[in-house]
Amino acid sequence: MQPVTCSPARGWLGFPPSEQGGPICSSPLRKYLKRESAVKKFPPQHFSITTLNIIATITTTKMTTTTTTIPTLTAHTHAKSQYTTTSSRLAARLSIHNYNTHPQSWFQFAQTFIPKSGSILEVGAGTGALWSPPAISSPSQLSSVTSLTLTDFSPAMVATLNSNSDIAALKSILPNVKIQQCDAASLPFPDSEFDTVVANHMLYHVDNPIAALQEFKRVLKDGGRLVVALNGLDHLRELFEIGGMVGRGSTIAGLAKITAENALEQIEGAGFEGVESERFPGEFRLPGVEPVLEYLDSVGETDMEEGKRETVKRVVGERLDEGEGFRVEKNMVVFVGRKP
Repeated sequence: MQPVTCSPARGWLGFPPSEQGGPICSSPLRKYLKRESAVKKFPPQHFSITTLNIIATITTTKMTTTTTTIPTLTAHTHAKSQYTTTSSRLAARLSIHNYNTHPQSWFQFAQTFIPKSGSILEVGAGTGALWSPPAISSPSQLSSVTSLTLTDFSPAMVATLNSNSDIAALKSILPNVKIQQCDAASLPFPDSEFDTVVANHMLYHVDNPIAALQEFKRVLKDGGRLVVALNGLDHLRELFEIGGMVGRGSTIAGLAKITAENALEQIEGAGFEGVESERFPGEFRLPGVEPVLEYLDSVGETDMEEGKRETVKRVVGERLDEGEGFRVEKNMVVFVGRKP
């Protein structure tokens, strides 16, 4: 407790003594009492030093017992809340790819940048969609791969990977398929272990992308390839404009330390050479409101309230183009670099 002290220069509320008509004292109370109410209702001459100390003690004690610490929201804490115990939110978000206008799916497109030989590590493998049809049409497509290691920080994702029948089929052909839970910035693998490291839409979930990129570089062999996929800040702009109206805006857009806009600088800053990029062509065309609701539901911890759902239905209905559906821009970019 801060004691009440007296000073010849300042009053107990911090005002000149001529305005107070009482002892010249200062107290923690002046932080919580306003001049207009305190001076009128409780003139200082009505208080003794003992009384002021008692009030200060009560006020200080009350503040101590009601103060709470609010956790700082970061990219990683957001990812933990979304993905640690369930893979359903990610699955709901991936369903938007059903409305892709490009002839290739995203995962087919991304696979064209991954060598089909040597040892491959995917960090943040999620549900394993990169290793399932249509991305991999047949396990024989990977017959020259010597090992495939899939990791994720989330126990729920690891469980989903272990139950993925397409990955089980790969195990029947590939000599060494492993699934492991671990952190992207602290990989439990020796130096120079892999020919290729893949990070598909996961780096914006880490708080220190440079540290993760340097860890990827550590486990790569000399001359090994890094394949990173990231979204731009305007990815799904139309969806998140509506989401912002109902409290379902893009959280990660405000938290991510790396996006398609600054990825080149960071990948090169981590020590990779010859970095090139290619943007996934096309857009999404959603046939109606249900895919929008499904996506925005996945952004929160619970489904939206009925009033907010009605708002989404109204706005999407106003923006539907006849014959074109609800058009949503995408900005998905693959970056490929090499360890010197």
